[in-house]
Amino acid sequence: MNEMRKTVPATPVAPWLGGKKALHRRIIEKIEAIPHRTYVEPFLGMGGVFLRRSWRPRLEVANDLNGEITNLFRVLQRHYPQLMEVMRFQITSRREFERLRACDPATLTDLERAARFLYLQRLAFGGQLGGVFGVAPDQSARFSLAKIGPLLDAAHDRLDGVIFENLPWQEVLARYDGPQTLFYLDPPYWGGEDDYGKGLFDRDQFAELAERLRRIEGAFVLSINDRPEIRALFGAFRIEEVRLNYSVSKRGATAARELIIANREVMTGLV
Repeated sequence: MNEMRKTVPATPVAPWLGGKKALHRRIIEKIEAIPHRTYVEPFLGMGGVFLRRSWRPRLEVANDLNGEITNLFRVLQRHYPQLMEVMRFQITSRREFERLRACDPATLTDLERAARFLYLQRLAFGGQLGGVFGVAPDQSARFSLAKIGPLLDAAHDRLDGVIFENLPWQEVLARYDGPQTLFYLDPPYWGGEDDYGKGLFDRDQFAELAERLRRIEGAFVLSINDRPEIRALFGAFRIEEVRLNYSVSKRGATAARELIIANREVMTGLV
């Protein structure tokens, strides 16, 4: 029985370090070829894969341990008009960027927190969490409601019915695992464990992740950088090597290798 529904993909509403811009098509192709009724992302980030999928199953779960991320998506899902109102008079300014970066989000309302986080991510250099003010002499400002309004509108529609969690990845696997579940995992890359906040994910957790994935009932697809240590830890699964070219400012492109790891053979068609 086909329980997948066609949906309109959306674009991530802000840049994100490791946002899968170059790899999302290959990942989504694999995801949509594996039958599932529940789709879960334990490491959501800015939703570089989540939002871009064209099919949705009965249940979708988006999790991130960073509470600013889950707050932004929850507000975008349920309070979109109010979020737009909060941001309506915001300007692109280094001084405003520094003011908001120094502000403790715990002192803000959920709406203010969401607007602050979105503003900082739109303007941070390279989409880095807590990054510096990023501008280019030959490009217009990335924070403009005329530009991001359509992105937010599309994301608001795509997030309808999604369940948001703010839990450790271990608990997400335990809560949502089942024969009809598909997990897509995009953890921090080997060597970049602190890129999304110190203490959120340490190197020892790669071995724990591999061990827990061996025991799940459901399917998984995982994307990670190509390292000998990763190949050794996840060697029991199917590993596909992907060669990419990443643009680095005006210096051209740099070659990179990534891995897509899965525990199921890719099947044609949808459930």
